Amino acid sequence: MSLRLSLALAAGGCALPEEGRIAVFAPRAGLDLSALPKDRVSILQPLRPDFEAFEAAGFTCLPGLADLPEAERFAAALVFLPRAKAEARLLVAQAEAVTSGPVLVDGAKTDGIDSVLKAVRKLTETSAPLSKAHGKIFWFQGGNNTLGDWIPESGASVDGFVTAPGVFSADGIDPASKLLVGCLPEKLGRRVADLGAGWGYLAAQILKRTGVEHVHLVEADHVALGCARQNIADARAEFHWVDARKWQAPEQINTVVMNPPFHAGRSAEPELGQAFISAAANMLVASGHLWMVANRHLPYETLLGERFAAVSEVAGDNRFKVLHAQRPRRAKG
Repeated sequence: MSLRLSLALAAGGCALPEEGRIAVFAPRAGLDLSALPKDRVSILQPLRPDFEAFEAAGFTCLPGLADLPEAERFAAALVFLPRAKAEARLLVAQAEAVTSGPVLVDGAKTDGIDSVLKAVRKLTETSAPLSKAHGKIFWFQGGNNTLGDWIPESGASVDGFVTAPGVFSADGIDPASKLLVGCLPEKLGRRVADLGAGWGYLAAQILKRTGVEHVHLVEADHVALGCARQNIADARAEFHWVDARKWQAPEQINTVVMNPPFHAGRSAEPELGQAFISAAANMLVASGHLWMVANRHLPYETLLGERFAAVSEVAGDNRFKVLHAQRPRRAKG
C-alpha cells in the first residue's frame, strides 16, 4: 500500500473527482494502488517490466503521453517521483498540463521530494505536505500551465544526439560505451543486436562497421528508444521495446554488443547484467561474439566462462573493463 497516498485521500483533505480518468505517472512494479479506483486509472510507465506488471494486474497502461488522444485530459493525476531531478520536474509539469483537477506528487526524501515541493511552491499554491515513511506527498491544482518551463524543447541534442531527462547518460555519451566502441572490430557480422540500446549511441557506431546488414536495438525504456529512433535514420535498424532478458531474436545473431544496466532503482543488482549475458549466449550463432563493457567491480567473468568457450578482457582502466566472449555454450537443462 502507498501509505502516503492513503493518508492524503483518507485524512489529508485531498478529494479525488468522482468522475473522470486518473493518470498515474511512473509507478514502480509492486506499488499498491488499491486506494485508487482501478477502472478509472491510466498508468503512464515507459519501463517495460513495470508496464507489464501493472498491465497484468488489470490496469490500463500507456508508455507515455504521446499515446494519448490529443484532446484527452485527466480529472486528477498522481506522480511518483523518479530519482533524476530533470525527469521528476518533467513528469510533474506534464501531469499539470494534462490535468484539470488535483495533481498529487509523492516521493521519498532520497528522491528529492523536498526540492520539488520547494520549486513548485514558487510557481503555484500547494497543499501542506504530509509526511510518512521517510517521504512526503503534496498536491496542487492542475491545468494552469504554471510549470511549462519545466518541459524541455523536443529534439534538443547533446553531443549531436537526442536524449531526454531520466534516460541513461542523458547528459552526453557514456564514457564506458565510448571505450567499448574503440575496441569493436571493423567486421561484426551481418546481424548484430544491441541489448539495452538506450538512446542509440552504440547502435549508431555499429552501423558504421563493414558488412552490417541488420541491427536490433533492444531497450526496455520507451523514452530512450524514442530518442534512438530520432538518432538513427537507417533502414537497417530495427527497434524493440522489450526487456532484453525476455527478447526472442527473430533471426540468428552474429554479434551482441552491450553496456548492460546493473541498477534497479537505487540498489546495485549485478544479476541484471548476468541475465543480459545469458540472453546474449542464447541468441548467438555457434561462432558468435559478445562484446560488452562493465564497471570494473562487477562479477561477470565466471558466468561468461560458463556460457562461452573463450573470454578475454581486451581493454580497461580503473573504472571499466571491456570483455570479449566467443562461441557460446547452450544453457544446460
